This record gives sequence, structure tokens and C-alpha cells, in this order.
Amino acid sequence: MTTAAPHAEANSADPGSADAVLGRSTRARAPRLFGTLTAKILAIVFVVAIFAVPLNIGDSYVLTVLTTAAIAAIAATGLNLLTGYAGQISLGHAFFVGAGAFSGQVLGGQLGLPFLLWLPLAALFAGALGALVAPFALRLRGPYLAIVSLGLVYIGIYAARNLPALTGGLNGTVVTAPVAIGPLDFTSLQIGPFLLTREQGMFILCWVILALVLLATANIVRSRSGRAMQAIRDHDLAAEVLGVRRLPSMMNAFIVSSVLGGLAGGLLGVQLQYIRPENFGLDLSIQYVAIIVIGGLASIWGPVLGALFIGLVPVMAIWLSDYLPFIAKPGEQSGVSVSGFGLIVYGILIVVFLLFRRGGLISFFHRPARAPRAPAARAAASDPAPGESTTQKEGPSS
Repeated sequence: MTTAAPHAEANSADPGSADAVLGRSTRARAPRLFGTLTAKILAIVFVVAIFAVPLNIGDSYVLTVLTTAAIAAIAATGLNLLTGYAGQISLGHAFFVGAGAFSGQVLGGQLGLPFLLWLPLAALFAGALGALVAPFALRLRGPYLAIVSLGLVYIGIYAARNLPALTGGLNGTVVTAPVAIGPLDFTSLQIGPFLLTREQGMFILCWVILALVLLATANIVRSRSGRAMQAIRDHDLAAEVLGVRRLPSMMNAFIVSSVLGGLAGGLLGVQLQYIRPENFGLDLSIQYVAIIVIGGLASIWGPVLGALFIGLVPVMAIWLSDYLPFIAKPGEQSGVSVSGFGLIVYGILIVVFLLFRRGGLISFFHRPARAPRAPAARAAASDPAPGESTTQKEGPSS
């Protein structure tokens, strides 16, 4: 048996061909992080902004919101890899974020490991939990997988409440894990003559890590494993006929998604400085789903846009509390809380974007792709009109 050459043409009319299923055609090719000159310029602007924004913004609240948005984008990138690229719906992403947060405090706070050790180990611990769950959870599909993953959230909360030596139990724990790389302490970072505050240092750290995560994710979705995930998402039966094994491919997506969730959890713990089991409940999972739907499924920059957009919801709720009586102001008991208002907004936005803008916010920045001309249309365009002389088209005879 012979196999197709790797550089075979992808313009075949057969939608079930190997190139079409594995995403090697122009329309199915995975997006690149720096595919165009505009993308390269925007990437440079993005890197410059990581250092320029904290140096020019002194408001600690704004920096905290933007730092939290970067952490949420890291976690949402992992969920987007599982849901957007692999097509598996999960509502249990908060479980892995919580696992990374609590294990980061145990490794960095209780055991005293340095930042470059405890953060990767916390991410790997969450990935190990994902590897244990994946063989069982991924045998289900669609809403059944969503229900099973939702159970992980409640299992995680129950375990955190009943392990007080590690998590602090119901009262939670103060996060004392160090955030320093050698002489660079991000809680009191100094850049030249500038002595940065903790909020400014955490902003730089989290956004730099987010940039590295985006670069790694862009390469994953362009790899053979990434194309296999997308092939199963688009047409699982055709992909399996071509030899793509569904369970290993989905396990890869599930484990990498868990690792990124644990990475975000470790950063979230040191950002909040105090964590409780209830911080990693269903509302956090819904927030991540809202981020990838609003930002744009199966896109590299979608989680970033979605996280920035969602991060502004609490700010908007606090601002609207002065004008809308049903929103409780901070410290008040009557009315809808800021977090409750956020959940309502998340639900409304998910429905709106799924109905009217399935591409999410990232679709506003993409040019609509020109549809390829059919072979019959190309042939008709090349044929002369009735009565037209073909002498000029044929050219002078030799």
C-alpha cells in the first residue's frame, strides 16, 4: 500500500481526502501566531506594551484587573485547546486551576521551593490529574463529558475542604510562595531607575508568561498532534478511517489543557495572596467558557481578547451600581452582587455571540476569506465568448 506524498495537492474535490481531513488545505490550516506582517508588528507592539503599560499606569486597581485578565487568558488558552481545537466540552477547568493554586502554595509556601521549581511542578501536578481523569472522561462526548467534568469541580472543592493541612480547609490559606527568579523579585522589581510596585511586577511576570504560552500553543496546533485534534473535531469518523487515533489525540489535548490550567492556578494563587476552596467553583469554569466563546473559539488571540473583555465586567458592574438599584454596591447585602451580575452578563454574552457572532471578538480583526473559484468557473473564464476570436489568446504560431 502506498501513502500520499506529504506535498500532495490539497485542492481535491473530495471533502474526505486525507489532506482535507488533516487540515493541510488552505482553509483548514491551523492559524499561525505571526502569519502576516501585520501580525508580526502587532506581536512587537504586544511585547513592548508588556513593559510600557506598568511603567505608565500607577493605578493599582487597573493593573490588578489587567494582571488577573492575563492569568485568566492562560487558563482559557488551555480550555480553548480542548474545546476550540479538539471539540471537547469541559466545565471542570476550575478543578485544575485550583489544583495548581493549592499545590503551588504547598510546594512554594510550605516546602520553600524557588519560583522556577514550584510553578512548573504545580502545572505538572495538574497535568498528572488530567492524565488520570482523561482515559475515563474522554470515552464520553458532548454533554456527557460536560457533566462528568462538572463533577470534578465539586470533587475538588470537597477535597480542599477536607485537607486542612494542605489547603487550610474551609478557611483557606495565605499564599506565601516566592515570586522571584534569582535576584529578580517581582514583588519589588527594579528596572533601571524605576522601582516597581508589586502590582507592576506581577503584571510584567504574568503577561510575559502569557506571551510564552501563546507561542507554545501556536506551535502545538500547527503540529501533527494539533492537526489530529482538529481533524477529529471536524469529522471524527473520517479521521479514524485515515488512521488518526481519537483517544490518544484527545488525551494529549486534555493533559496540555490541564497543565495550562495548573500554571494559571499557581499564578492566580500568588496574585490573590489568599485562596479558599470556593474560589475554584462552577462560576470560575463558566467564566473560562465565556472567555473562549466571546474571544473566539479555535483562535490563538481569542482567549486574550475574551479575558480582557470579561475582566472589565466587574469594573462595569461597580460603575453601574451607582445607576442601577438592583446591583449591590461593594459592602452592601441587598441586591445582586458584583459576582452574581458578572455571571448574568457571561450567560447573556455567550448566547448572543453563539447566535450572532460565532467567530467571537477575534472575527472582527480577520479579513473574510475569498472563496476559491470552482474548476468549472475557471474553465468558463478561460473559454472565449461566442464569436470571439482565439487568435490573440493562442498567440503567434511558431
